[in-house]
Amino acid sequence: MLDDLLEKIDGNCHNVNKEFIIKAYNFAESAHEEQKRISGEPYIMHPVQVACILAEMGLDENTIAASLLHDVIEDTHYTYEDVEKEFNSEVANLVEGVTKLGKIKYKTKEEQQAENVRKMLFAMTKDIRVILIKLADRLHNMRTLKYMSVEKQKEKAKETLDIYAPLAHRLGISKVKWELEDLALRYMNPNQYYDLVKKVAEKRDEREEYINNIIQQLKEKLESTGIKADIAGRPKHFYSIYRKMVVKNKTIDQIYDLTAVRIIVEDVRDCYAALGIVHTMYKPIPGRFKDYIAMPKPNMYQSLHSTVIGPQGKPFEIQIRTYEMHNTSEYGIAAHWKYKEGDSAKDGKNFETKLTWLREVLEWQRETTNPEEFMENFKIDMFSDEVFVFTPKGAVINLPYDSTPIDFAYRIHTDVGHKCVGAKVNSKIVPLNYRLKTGEIVEVLTSAASKGPSKDWLNFAKSNQAKSKIKAWFKKEKRHDNIEKGKELIEKECKRQTINFTKLAKGEVLDTLLKKFNFNTLEDLYVGLSIGSVTASSVINKLVAYSKTEGEQKEEVDLEQLKKQLNESAKIKRKGNSPGVKVKGIDNVLIRFAKCCNPVPGDPIMGYITKGRGVSVHRKDCENAKSLAINDTTRLIEVEWECENSRKSEYITAIEVRAENRDCLLAELMESIIDTKIALYAVNAKTIRSDISIVNIKLRISDIEKLKEVMRKMKRLKGVISVYRTKN
Repeated sequence: MLDDLLEKIDGNCHNVNKEFIIKAYNFAESAHEEQKRISGEPYIMHPVQVACILAEMGLDENTIAASLLHDVIEDTHYTYEDVEKEFNSEVANLVEGVTKLGKIKYKTKEEQQAENVRKMLFAMTKDIRVILIKLADRLHNMRTLKYMSVEKQKEKAKETLDIYAPLAHRLGISKVKWELEDLALRYMNPNQYYDLVKKVAEKRDEREEYINNIIQQLKEKLESTGIKADIAGRPKHFYSIYRKMVVKNKTIDQIYDLTAVRIIVEDVRDCYAALGIVHTMYKPIPGRFKDYIAMPKPNMYQSLHSTVIGPQGKPFEIQIRTYEMHNTSEYGIAAHWKYKEGDSAKDGKNFETKLTWLREVLEWQRETTNPEEFMENFKIDMFSDEVFVFTPKGAVINLPYDSTPIDFAYRIHTDVGHKCVGAKVNSKIVPLNYRLKTGEIVEVLTSAASKGPSKDWLNFAKSNQAKSKIKAWFKKEKRHDNIEKGKELIEKECKRQTINFTKLAKGEVLDTLLKKFNFNTLEDLYVGLSIGSVTASSVINKLVAYSKTEGEQKEEVDLEQLKKQLNESAKIKRKGNSPGVKVKGIDNVLIRFAKCCNPVPGDPIMGYITKGRGVSVHRKDCENAKSLAINDTTRLIEVEWECENSRKSEYITAIEVRAENRDCLLAELMESIIDTKIALYAVNAKTIRSDISIVNIKLRISDIEKLKEVMRKMKRLKGVISVYRTKN
């Protein structure tokens, strides 16, 4: 294994001290001596294979050494200090960086997955080589995935397609990306994968003969014009074929670029000369030519692509590039790696420019608190199709597919976006939601009198950069209004739940609340409420949970004080009928029902002694009640329903209906209430998506059986997804 690694280093790397690599190998072998992989092979095989992958990319000695040691800190008794002492701080930092990512596993919870991706992005900003080691680690694990359970295979394959393949794509490492995708497809959809392999193999000989004839014709023609070139066939990867069949709904016979021809020449001039020769030999298909040399992809990919009609009228794809471009297309950012030694200021600047996209991703991700939105945006930024448009001065701007002039304006400059009032495409006025197409010339119309972006822009802006800038503007420019609006939302929710926010939100309780929702100050929390980052109900629920009593800080009281408190409340004359609840062992006590959970006869209940307000009755499953039970058990008291009196009284309770949005939904819900002979107290309906509605209903009932009956009726209605009682 070591000889194989050293041979790869000789063939691909420069200025690598092989003694240093041998030392790292010996250290890793000793550290993992007693460990085995699931396959039963010695563990050292894994880090060596990871190092071989990185050696093929031509990376530096510290990266290769770190790859040999990447599991040492996590899986053995050795520490960061041990690695630093034996090697150097650079190797130790790389190993530690990979160790921190070592626990990244695919979770069904979007929140956990989003947090893991954030860690990866921050690790990339510190040293991109951490992710290169992680990609190599994932690639070898995918190569040996057959030894894991079927469930684990599918989990790892999905994680690879969601995170690692897009990262490899964005870093331009197509050789790793293609293999990761093919391996992931093999384990996620084994039947389709092997069926595809079989279909591709069936006519392979015929295709190879066809391509070989074309290669021979091209060689003769290029040699006759003095262009030196390496020409070879390029088989299309299985996942690429699979995607084309699924997305474009094609059969394998309809995909004509299963094998392409690649021409590699010495310089850019020869690229265009070769393209001219190809187009004189074979008729090009209109609209199928792409010049990625003049307009490189953000992941540094450069090449000329054209689809032409070959012999027998069969179309085939042709790619033309230089040797340097080919190396970059295979290994992306790794092919351009220059670290410290011989790195000029210009090369360093170019390298930083190639990572501009990473800083943009980090910028918008800080503005995104919703984990589902974050993961969706991450996938769009990592793996989306693109359009290339021009500024009036001829500069090329790349944007996500379906981008609008708003995206273009914010890509030029933040202030240009904020002051945008219109746009021209190819000298014609277009609406701001116009979808840009490759090759168009875009001009942004601005005005100093502009009042800033509109919230409607968020509905049609495509790039995460534009969206984050628009959101940031609203946060900054309308901060005061947002603070006032946030306060109103809190006050409204507090009134609904009879909570004193000022008394509860102070000291350690406030600090814990702000930390929970990732805000630095109370004003930031108000702004977050205003723009919808958090909801007032979730804030109040957490506040009550963190507080030590229902309406005030916890006070130490003894049993005698509690009895005195009850006696005081018992002296208060209650008006009207009995509330239908009695406190065990004590008569004539002031009773009130907690509005946070609205208990009704039949619900398991508990009592809590308040100061001067008698006993507050909660449902036992109420979150507030659970918090009170944990924080101050001395104030808890047993209560029970009075069967006779409870039937004579009416109680307010609330339910929430989630259903598909359709005509007559609300009318049918009301009909269910009328049929059950229950009094309607209040109703509030809203649409949360184009196809989903939420209806909040308050009812006046005498017992829980009536409530259960009306909920059963509602659940049977067409399109109803769920019906449940609301509670904190």
